[in-house]
Amino acid sequence: MNQEFQKKTFRDDFTFFNSPESIRRFPFPFWEDKYMYSVNIEPHTKGPPGSVYEFPIDINEHYVSETADRAIVLKEDPLRCQALPHMMLAQWDFLELLMTSMARDYPQWFSLVTEGDHWHWINKPLGIDQKFVFGDPSTLPCEPMEYIGRQCQGDFSIQDQRDGQLWMDAGIITTQADWSLDFDVGMNFMEWHGPVPLAHDMKVFDRALKFLLNLQLGQPVRRLNWTMTINPRLDTSPENYNKWGTDRTTVTPENVGDKVHLRVELQGLWRLPRSNAILFSIRGYLIKMQELVTVPKWGRRLPRVLGSLPMELIDYKGITRYRDTTLEWLSKYDDGLPTSPGGGPD
Repeated sequence: MNQEFQKKTFRDDFTFFNSPESIRRFPFPFWEDKYMYSVNIEPHTKGPPGSVYEFPIDINEHYVSETADRAIVLKEDPLRCQALPHMMLAQWDFLELLMTSMARDYPQWFSLVTEGDHWHWINKPLGIDQKFVFGDPSTLPCEPMEYIGRQCQGDFSIQDQRDGQLWMDAGIITTQADWSLDFDVGMNFMEWHGPVPLAHDMKVFDRALKFLLNLQLGQPVRRLNWTMTINPRLDTSPENYNKWGTDRTTVTPENVGDKVHLRVELQGLWRLPRSNAILFSIRGYLIKMQELVTVPKWGRRLPRVLGSLPMELIDYKGITRYRDTTLEWLSKYDDGLPTSPGGGPD
């Protein structure tokens, strides 16, 4: 992976773009020419070198830019990071998972030395050198979930397991696709998935909850989710709808290639060792249409997927206003040839 971190913005002047390498490793979420909800969970095991699946925590060329954007969001709205009081042990579980994973898989950027409860963490890209006592939050500048969450790409929520349910009792969420941690914190699994159409009738969430309640330590799983976003904006939260909601009205046949982005979430789930909670990572990736169609297979498949979506999903994902314009733009990249199975490039 390219070790140069690109300086990009995800707001205001929107200078974000993907290098050719980032385009090739983009987690394209459609395995066939149509899409419908499914649990689609697989083991979160080591993937091909250079892929987003190579390591449990993926760090790419946008690391410094994305953590800078997170800092902006948290400064403007501290409630994007919340943890109920009983979740402190889970916070330390979370910190340990991220620090050990990042130091092991990216030793050129991160270092962790532990001597009992005395830990020494170094983050070279962000210029951080921190000694602290594991388990003692007074030895960190903020609570452990916020401390390490500010230093990783993607969002994280921590689910407490009790009474046969999962409860979203902690999270650091700054890049969400139109949902609110402040609204959902303290809700159970079925409550926070309540707005999703069709899937409840198909019993998708019943099966998913049953599976997750039995998630085993050391056997993390992953899945992909997707939506679309206008402009490369990470923060599309309800709290900031006034800043991004009107973006959907600005799509024209001439600017589809630059403004319309496929937004894919690589979602990972881990059982945490001390607290028995479940960590839910939501690692977001953005790619503009002009970049996506440089992979011929994706240029063929995406218009077929968008054209086959039921109206309930089109409305839920918020793409009604610009779906047809995007489809028309993409149509010239569908030459009618068959596509191979799976989401990766040919």
